[in-house]
Amino acid sequence: MKQRQLFVISLIATAGLMVVLQGIDVPLRTSAAPQGIVSFELAGSVATAQAIVQSWDASALAHAGFSLGLDYLFMLAYATTFMLACLWAQAQWRPGWGHRLGALLAAAMPVAALADAIENLALWRSLQVVAAPWPQIGRSMATIKFTLLAVALVYMLVSLIRKILLPASSQR
Repeated sequence: MKQRQLFVISLIATAGLMVVLQGIDVPLRTSAAPQGIVSFELAGSVATAQAIVQSWDASALAHAGFSLGLDYLFMLAYATTFMLACLWAQAQWRPGWGHRLGALLAAAMPVAALADAIENLALWRSLQVVAAPWPQIGRSMATIKFTLLAVALVYMLVSLIRKILLPASSQR
C-alpha cells in the first residue's frame, strides 16, 4: 500500500473514531468533568479524579470504560495519520533543522500513542479504585501525548503554510 493511500485510510479512521468518541463522551460531561474524559485524563490528583468518578452514574462509568477501550484503536489511527503527515511535512523542507524536526516528530508519534496507552491503563485503574499514583500517571502521560501531538500539528501547519506561500524553488 502506498503512503498516500495509507494516510487517507488512517485519516478517515481517525476522523470516524473521533466522532464516535465524542458521542460516547457526552454522558461524561458533568460539573466535575466539564470536558468529559479529557477532564479525567488531566485530573492529576486523587481528590479531583475521585470527584469526577463520583459525578458519573453507572451509565457514564460504562461509557468511560468503553471510551478507554475504543481509544486503543484510535491511538493506532491517529498515530499513523500524524506520523505520515509529519513525513509529508518533512518533505517540504530542505535538509536542515526543519527536515530533521519532521523526522523526529514522525518518530515521536508512536511515543505519543504509547503514552496514551499508559494513560488509559492509569485511567482504567482509577475507574476501579481512585488511588495514587494512577491519577498522577494519567495526567503525566496525557501531558506527554498532548504536547507531542500539538508540536506535530504546529509543524504540519507551518509546513503547509510554507508550501502555499513559498515558490517551489525556494522550498527545497
